[in-house]
Amino acid sequence: MSLTATEPGQNIEREAALREIERRVLWLATAIVDSANRLRPNPTGLKVGGHQASSASMVTIMTALWLEQLGADDRVSVKPHASPVLQALEYLLGQLDAEYLPTLREFGGLQSYPSRLKDPVPADYSTGSVGIGATAPIWGALARRYVDTHFGAGGAGRQWSLVGDAELDEGAVWEAVLDPMVAELGEVVWVVDLNRQSLDRVVPMMGATRLHGMFTAAGWQVLTVKYGRLLEELFARPGGEHLRDRIDEMTNPEYQRMLRRSPAELRAMLPGEGPGAASIAELIADVPDDDLRAAVRNLGGHDLGALRAAFDQIDDTRPTVVLAYTLKGYGLATEGHPQNHSALLTEAQIGQLAGDLGVDPADPWATFPAGSAPARLLAEAADRLRHPQQPPAAPPAVPADLGRTPSGTATTQAALGRTLLDLNRAAPEAGARVVTVSPDVSSSTNLGGWVNKVGVWSSDERNDWFADDNETILHWRERPSGQHVELGIAETNLVGLMGELGATWNRWGQPLLPIGVMYDPFVERALEPWSFGMYAGGQSILVGTPSGVTLAPEGGAHQSIKTPSIGLEQPNCTTYEPAFALDTEWCLLASLARLGRPDGGSAYLRLSTRPVDQTLAAVPTDPAARERRRRQVVAGAYALRRSARPTVTLVTMGALVTETLSAADRLEGLGVGADVVCVTSPGLLFRAVQARRGLDDAESWILDTVFPADRATPMVTVLDGHPHTLAFLTGVNVVRGTDLGVTRFGQSGDLESVYRYHGLDADTILGAALDLVD
Repeated sequence: MSLTATEPGQNIEREAALREIERRVLWLATAIVDSANRLRPNPTGLKVGGHQASSASMVTIMTALWLEQLGADDRVSVKPHASPVLQALEYLLGQLDAEYLPTLREFGGLQSYPSRLKDPVPADYSTGSVGIGATAPIWGALARRYVDTHFGAGGAGRQWSLVGDAELDEGAVWEAVLDPMVAELGEVVWVVDLNRQSLDRVVPMMGATRLHGMFTAAGWQVLTVKYGRLLEELFARPGGEHLRDRIDEMTNPEYQRMLRRSPAELRAMLPGEGPGAASIAELIADVPDDDLRAAVRNLGGHDLGALRAAFDQIDDTRPTVVLAYTLKGYGLATEGHPQNHSALLTEAQIGQLAGDLGVDPADPWATFPAGSAPARLLAEAADRLRHPQQPPAAPPAVPADLGRTPSGTATTQAALGRTLLDLNRAAPEAGARVVTVSPDVSSSTNLGGWVNKVGVWSSDERNDWFADDNETILHWRERPSGQHVELGIAETNLVGLMGELGATWNRWGQPLLPIGVMYDPFVERALEPWSFGMYAGGQSILVGTPSGVTLAPEGGAHQSIKTPSIGLEQPNCTTYEPAFALDTEWCLLASLARLGRPDGGSAYLRLSTRPVDQTLAAVPTDPAARERRRRQVVAGAYALRRSARPTVTLVTMGALVTETLSAADRLEGLGVGADVVCVTSPGLLFRAVQARRGLDDAESWILDTVFPADRATPMVTVLDGHPHTLAFLTGVNVVRGTDLGVTRFGQSGDLESVYRYHGLDADTILGAALDLVD
């Protein structure tokens, strides 16, 4: 008895047109990878790559979304290996020119993974870092809500993530799913491509039931799309319940092997050996061979009707995950093979696919005839999906100097909160665009005053039950006008949100000035998603505080070592480690001024809780001299002290300015003149060095100002971090040097003992200088 895939009441012509589009998307996605690997000249023989099988498993899901579900305000994060499917849809919808289709992974062509900045049609979300792209729409939803509550912009569309099932192994996924703020995001919808295969194998036990429970426990709606129309029709026949149980109980490898069996083998192997075997054998006995093969592979993720029914059930009051069962390599010769992840179809297999799909391989990029049913559907979808053009608002003017000169003893960490409050008063338009984010460390990173002033952001007003408690210092007033977002303790969530808050200027036309604050030792934990956010165009400021072994009593577990080097090496980011409160203000303001603009970029400020005498900064009182100092601070360094007859140059950064100046005083007492240079940004100085050599387009004037050739002397560099961060500075004037810093794990202790242990104390600095000049 034959099976039918047509549902009662379906518009048969429309359904047929959708199937034609689905088949063409499958062809185009496969041909895009084939052209890049088999047809494009490759004189070096270096593998080009691409993922035909991983794309094939997503074809039905993405066809259903783009042709029926998505609206103009919706945004979609596409799993990295399905980029050819996205490109195929963009082409059929008239967004992507045909000339790009053969350019996958070619310089200047289609990117290997969806990119907001590098693809000819900007993706809604950049993906490629497994797990990070999947979670981006969560943070995009929060950023959109923030923009909406503050500026009435951003629309009201859904935020979709198309996720590979293997991505659910990533810890970043569950850190995001479990954050308390996420459970109320009804616009977030994930569709999991449940193909049960990883790179190397068929996953033995893909625990869909376990995933269902985990998402449900986090407050998500869970919809499962397991079987398509053909299988459901078989299940409804006598003996069908035994067939359902048999397939449900199969291990993944056994089921995948069924996909590659002949009809005769299926009739022998599908019934199994359980109590329902005879009923199953009788059930499938009169099913034609082609229908039997089609039914076995008729999973819900490849059934347009099943997907449509699931999407119609989405509850917009909470996040939703759709677990869509699919086949890796669906419709390809490699379908279901355990090693099909990076497999490429042969020329013969491409020819066979073209024949199966009714495509002329000599004209691979052919579209549908004008006026045909598929062409009409595509035109309707293209009109529906066209994003409204909204000119971006200009970023606010940020003052370069707030006019204060700190006195007494202060820390750079405390200067952060002080500067934000002063900015709010001095430049309220800029202050209104500032949004701070913290992973449950607001009070311990000196943001308390700021939080009390601006309030905590929430999409709804919430009662502050401690408002009348006189002993409450940090007031937790949650309201839509708040400007501080408090996440759970997971740092990857914080930088994920920062990236999306930092992209609102070109996603929703409203620039924000996001500042995320975390303990500096955990910057390394957040590094990859933070970096990926910058790669995707997000512009924000990350503040790592407190930092270094200067956090002496906390011990080695909380003493950061490598972060100064990380800051120097990070693209699209300017790193600052100021020594004084005023330096902190100037660096923060300069960083804010670079946010929310096409030529802008991110910043990383490494701050400290070490109290420092602010008079040591010797800030000029003359306005012109003060401005000259400010320009040098934000350019990367300034001369803190000049000796009448310099014999050695001491270069310091951040919290170690006190020890360095002490060593300079003692050297002067020994008749050894010491210039002291305070570095604020090793990254900017390195760019200046490269510019001198014609390897960067940065300005290099700061080197001539701070390290003039006529004052070139042997150099000691010292910082609370790895010494190689400043080691390149001896090359400015090609002098001998010694580089001091932290090269081993720390331990708890008082500051003097810890500095001595790492060779950061004034005695060590003095000794290093004397060794160079003797």
